[in-house]
Amino acid sequence: MASAPKNTQSPPTLLWFRQDLRLSDHPALTEAACRGPVIPVYILDEQGDGAWAPGAASRWWLHHSLADLDSSLRKLGSRLILRRGESLAELRALIRTTGSHCLHFSRRYEPAAAARDQEILAALRSEGVAVEVFASALLHEPESIRTQTGKPYQVFTPFWKNLQSGADPLPPLLAPKRLAAPDAWPDSLDLRALDLLPRNDWAAGLRESWRPGATGAKALLRDHLPDILPHYPEGRDRPDRDGTSRLSPHLHFGEVGAREAWAAAGGYRGNQGNTNATPGPDGPRAAWRRQLAWREFSHHLLAHFPCTPDQPLRPAFAAFPWLADPVSLRAWQQGRTGYPYVDAGMRQLWATGWMHNRVRMVAGSFLVKHLLLPWQAGARWFWDTLVDADLAQNTLGWQWVAGCGADAAPYFRIFNPVTQGEGFDPEGAYVKRWVPELAGLPAVWIHKPWEAPEAVLRAAGLGPGRSYPAPIIAHAEARTRALAALAFMKG
Repeated sequence: MASAPKNTQSPPTLLWFRQDLRLSDHPALTEAACRGPVIPVYILDEQGDGAWAPGAASRWWLHHSLADLDSSLRKLGSRLILRRGESLAELRALIRTTGSHCLHFSRRYEPAAAARDQEILAALRSEGVAVEVFASALLHEPESIRTQTGKPYQVFTPFWKNLQSGADPLPPLLAPKRLAAPDAWPDSLDLRALDLLPRNDWAAGLRESWRPGATGAKALLRDHLPDILPHYPEGRDRPDRDGTSRLSPHLHFGEVGAREAWAAAGGYRGNQGNTNATPGPDGPRAAWRRQLAWREFSHHLLAHFPCTPDQPLRPAFAAFPWLADPVSLRAWQQGRTGYPYVDAGMRQLWATGWMHNRVRMVAGSFLVKHLLLPWQAGARWFWDTLVDADLAQNTLGWQWVAGCGADAAPYFRIFNPVTQGEGFDPEGAYVKRWVPELAGLPAVWIHKPWEAPEAVLRAAGLGPGRSYPAPIIAHAEARTRALAALAFMKG
């Protein structure tokens, strides 16, 4: 009986995908492709992220992003292996069945994920596996940017100036044109077996609003960003206009790299220094890159202050007298506060898995300052409902509006939902879209319907049976109560 031919192919490299679901500007992939055969793998480890496992909207997005990644890999002659379970155990099983002795993966910064990665790194290296960890999520690693005294930044403006004064990030890497396949593929789950999609289909609005995956991200960079960039400095603050990039979920899942997003603004100068602060044509580029810098800042803070997803960065706020009011919390979640600008944002969130950033600030401020409900409750709701739920950015945003985090707005600065709406949605187009029962109101009343004359309300169809709730608390009363709570905390 003839013996089987010997395998002369080099052992494959395991490429462990996590929040880097793309092929371009992927250092771990580029290096693995140079070594020989590659086995791309994704492991759904529902315990590995600790208390911050992906929420329902993120799971929906992840399903479709993995499908897109597998499709892209197959065009290169490869495929995505899917597993479910504890990461270290699944990696060990793959190493055993494939004969691989090399593992590549990209660094993560969330506390639970970072601790898990260190455990995996130590365990597999002790077992003779060559493990290499690559940086691919950020422009700069959190440890590489320090104040003049060597400490982490806690204020954004000097952090941004530090980024501006240095060299541009390295140019993004191109995707490989081909990936060598192993002699045999290990077993893989079907994508549906990961059970990421909702049992009861509530995702129609998400499907209408998004194209998850690197393919959708590239389309936004190519087709949408050039249209909005010239007007980005002012357009990004207007929820009644299509003035934002909509790249936040793609950046969170790593479907586009930070360096790709940075370079997409144009004016790239390699390592010769950054001229974003100059006036004229660089204004829109600077505004765009400044938002990328806020993303960097959030990860900088999370890496250096890992307790902040649950605890205030400013210790004094641990004594803040938050209320327990499930009725008001539910009204806020459902977009039934009686403040149209807030309610529009909360309904947009529920329908599409996303909310305009300007409205996020106002809706967040309303929860913690008008209702005196803890910012952690808002962070958890956003975590479950946002398709771009990112632990670093979610934490920074909520601590910012609560006044208890880095570079936070002072607690006594309390957004007025009416004036915010009038300033950034002057004709009420945003409110009319998401709070359609108010669509018949003239713009002068759209952000304060409780002040509209009875005849105007009737003409708008807001008579008996079609009412809109009255404000659950008056702004002046809420402000007085919030400042009293702040005084109580300070003793």
